[in-house]
Amino acid sequence: MEKEKTYAFCALLSRMKYISRWGLMRQSRTETVSEHTVETAILSHVLALLARDTLGQQVRPEVVAVAALYHDASEILTGDLPTPVKYKNEELKNAYKEVERESATQLAALLPDELQETLRPCLTGQVLKPEEATLLKAADRISALVKCIEEGAAGNNEFTSAKAQQIKLLKEMDCPAAELFLKEFLPCYEQNLDELVRF
Repeated sequence: MEKEKTYAFCALLSRMKYISRWGLMRQSRTETVSEHTVETAILSHVLALLARDTLGQQVRPEVVAVAALYHDASEILTGDLPTPVKYKNEELKNAYKEVERESATQLAALLPDELQETLRPCLTGQVLKPEEATLLKAADRISALVKCIEEGAAGNNEFTSAKAQQIKLLKEMDCPAAELFLKEFLPCYEQNLDELVRF
């Protein structure tokens, strides 16, 4: 009897919850790639809505959010390479980008043939227009900034310079939706639950 074909794609992606982020930093609470992915997807969707509905840009919030769900999927195969290593120089940066592309191709191959062409561009980010890719990158950085804020609130000074770096990088992006978020949404991350649910 012939064995039924199975597809490991979803089971492999579910392992994002086992991959820790911020490997070089002392954390008050460990953050996983899975947590970061969900937060980035929410943030990217909100940024894209701001870009479209408030700022009048021609972007697709749903597409940006779906791409965000898969933006770190390759880390299942590569692990979370620390930023200082990943961006140490142009040669390392380009080599890691190639590893990410190859990992995305390997992950797509774990899907049924009829799904591969649809999901591969989400895994690689090629589904995004340039302005949408900027929104996703901004959401990724805002998620990192939120982590820095949370660690600071927990009394951990380890993330002080990382926080300053993320703010600097976000301001350099020239992303109006991110600037609006920093002004109107980010201050709420400093509030406690009672302050947040003031109806």
